[in-house]
Formats: sequence, structure tokens, C-alpha cells
Amino acid sequence: MPTRSGSAKYDGFGKDGVGHVSTQSGVLSDQKYGFNTRFGDEPGTNPEELIAAAHASCFTMALSFALAREGFTDGTLETSAKVTLDKQGEGFAITRSDLTLAAHIEGIDSAQFERIAADAKANCPVSKVLNAEITLTHTLNG
Repeated sequence: MPTRSGSAKYDGFGKDGVGHVSTQSGVLSDQKYGFNTRFGDEPGTNPEELIAAAHASCFTMALSFALAREGFTDGTLETSAKVTLDKQGEGFAITRSDLTLAAHIEGIDSAQFERIAADAKANCPVSKVLNAEITLTHTLNG
């Protein structure tokens, strides 16, 4: 299996520092991040936003493959993730990732869908790496 990589550089320290993050694929290349992109509204990214995107995409792909294994061949899955960063002691921790899924799948009943979605939530690789509460809210239009 492939190993993927990302990198970060931070110039300066604390609130005055500015970071840049890049990914192996080049999708992110020296994307700005820092205190004001993380805790303020300055343009740029932040680790929680990147984790949210990773979790939403990982879960959605895991669910897609699980549905295919169950014989479903057509539909749409749209997932958003909201990652929460909370103060803990002297530092911070990501305490939860709330997934919201809108699914359109022909011919699936709600019990079967809930079972498959719950398994995808628990077993996608990003869910497994997060030491945080993970919730899933969904709608199914079939």
C-alpha cells in the first residue's frame, strides 16, 4: 500500500509565526496557515479543516465501497465533517468529528443503510486514527 506525505514549515513562533503546508500530490502547495487562520478569520487553512476534509472524504469513500459490496450500483453520497478543537489543560485537543451525510440510494431500506453507514463510520481509516467522539447524522432519500 502507498505511503502518502505532507509537510509543514513554520517561520517565527507563537501568534506571530506563519506556517505553510504542502501535500505530496501538490493539491496543497505552501498553503498558508497560522494562529489567525486557525483561531481567527484570516484566509488560509488549519489542521482541523484539513482533518475534517480527510474524515469526510475517507468515510464517504468507505461507505461507497461498502454499498458496492452489498450490490448497490448507483446513488449519491454527500458528507460534511465538523471537527471540534477544545482547550484541555495548557493545550488543545480535537474532541469530536461530527459527520453529516445526505444519501440517495435506490432500493435500500433504512435498517440496512444504517448498518452499512455505521460500519463505514467505525472502520474508515481516518475514524480509526482519531481519538475523539465521532457522530454521524444522515438522511436517506431512496
